[in-house]
Amino acid sequence: MSAPPESLPDFIDEVPTSEKTLLLLNRTGPEPLATLLKNAFATQDVTVAERQVPNGTDDLICLIDEGRVVTTSPFEALEASFLLVNVDRYRTAARPIDPERFPDVLTGLNDVEFTVRGFPASNKEKLLLTLISRFIEHLALSTGTGQLHTAFQRLSLLDDEYGTKTLYEWLGKSDVETHVYGVADDPTVVSDLNLSVHSDNTAPYRRSWVLAFRAAEGTTVGDRLPTHVAMVAIQTGSNVYRGLWTYDSVRVNRVLAYIDEAF
Repeated sequence: MSAPPESLPDFIDEVPTSEKTLLLLNRTGPEPLATLLKNAFATQDVTVAERQVPNGTDDLICLIDEGRVVTTSPFEALEASFLLVNVDRYRTAARPIDPERFPDVLTGLNDVEFTVRGFPASNKEKLLLTLISRFIEHLALSTGTGQLHTAFQRLSLLDDEYGTKTLYEWLGKSDVETHVYGVADDPTVVSDLNLSVHSDNTAPYRRSWVLAFRAAEGTTVGDRLPTHVAMVAIQTGSNVYRGLWTYDSVRVNRVLAYIDEAF
């Protein structure tokens, strides 16, 4: 395994990022929806564009990387999961979500550095990282094996929303080796969960919003889903985070090695 990074900000710095494009083809819906999409990425290294194409599919979002279409999603999938919802959509957990239901054009924005603000500065920026967090958690749950490591900053955040604690109750009952990390501001919230709990008050615990999942060796997750994924975000201000996510197995293993050493 490659050596871990010196710090999580170093990990973000060392990942070679590239600007990606979300191209909306043949929009039939109202202009405000397209504006919502453009505003959501206005300050990021993601270009949002529109185009009308003869004989093309209506209301299709294409993810373009280095001039090549790498995946597509119906625009309505972005509306339902991102544009027309708020963070409460991911704070409830009535049932597990099939990770394939998350729009490919959003989960495909890997290896792009984001700086996101939470409410009230922005309604959508931080929601993107919340969506990816839920994608990783439900990927681990649906895979049913491997390791999931989640840094919450504060353990009380596990019980901040009904859906989060419910999800980790499901993970605790699964065969996924699940580790949670945070400042022990309320250790009782994890006392009844079958999880490996790690607490401290060091800077990595206080500032890090991290999820890293590695499926057990030989596990099959399907053609569209990764066996390795890590999201690394560092709090840089009041409800402001700098981060990215990656599916590169070497990078994910380096994040896991860092967690093992620093947490």
